[in-house]
Amino acid sequence: MNEAFSCLVICFVSLESDFFSRYKLVLDCLQPGPKDCLLQCFIKRNRSTQTYYLYLGLTNALTDDGKFLLAARKCRRATCTDYIISLCSEDMSKGSSTYVGKLRSNFLGTKFTIFDGQPPHAGPKMSKSCSSRLTNLKQVSPRVLFGNYPMAHISYELNMLGSRGPRKMLCIMDTIPATSIGPGGVAPTQSEFSLRNPGLLPSFPSLHSKSTSMDNFLSGPLSGQKDGALVLVNKSPRWHEQLQCWCLNFHGRVTVASVKNFQLVASPENGPAGPEHEKIILQFGKVGKDLFTMDYRYPISAFQAFAICLSSFDTKIACE
Repeated sequence: MNEAFSCLVICFVSLESDFFSRYKLVLDCLQPGPKDCLLQCFIKRNRSTQTYYLYLGLTNALTDDGKFLLAARKCRRATCTDYIISLCSEDMSKGSSTYVGKLRSNFLGTKFTIFDGQPPHAGPKMSKSCSSRLTNLKQVSPRVLFGNYPMAHISYELNMLGSRGPRKMLCIMDTIPATSIGPGGVAPTQSEFSLRNPGLLPSFPSLHSKSTSMDNFLSGPLSGQKDGALVLVNKSPRWHEQLQCWCLNFHGRVTVASVKNFQLVASPENGPAGPEHEKIILQFGKVGKDLFTMDYRYPISAFQAFAICLSSFDTKIACE
């Protein structure tokens, strides 16, 4: 009896420890980065399996063992490409309890939508069809609404004439206010993830309904900025006459020239640019054949930064 009880206690402690370690990992990936510096990470690519792994750097070196954060798997479809993002390096499926979100591109690979696996902070606006389906799922708690919620849009400028120069990109962060980068600005945080996301709860059937607005964005021209949303644009590089190439100062964090390399800053949509628009919010670059650095800061999270960087991996027929 005592042995059985001891075994039960050990199992319970093990499960509790796993629960809190996963909970902490979720918060690490969904919370905004630090305000005073760039958080240094790196991405490893596996070409044969079309998978990508995000690690937090533990030293100042360009590469180290790192701490695993997120993984993504590329899924090609007839009219688009999906990148399924997961908390687990071995299970990258939408039906998994470790599903965090996904990145979806249009056919040309010029427009992308980032989907969050949990509702936005203000609460989701669900369609009637989706609501009616919820009533048939008795297992699902009213507070556990999950599926695919659009949270950001990425667009790459077309380069039909094949002019020289790096890609031009624009990111509309629908869930982050533009005021978040100013003095006293606040970005939304995920403090109630455990109550709303199935990743920390028993697995339930997820709802993956198509979004009309998402389909319009992926097929049509770039839609206008959502009122008050943060807009990120890539920092313009300078042409180096001696090296005969476009250059950006990555402060030693990027060592290989690539069209994929970029730095994102906040766009001054209304009024003159201030010092907050000079700060690099996300930078991404190549350091090896299948190794890339990813450094990000407030107000975006590791999940958002990772999804944006994944868009750079996708083949762009008319952008290069």
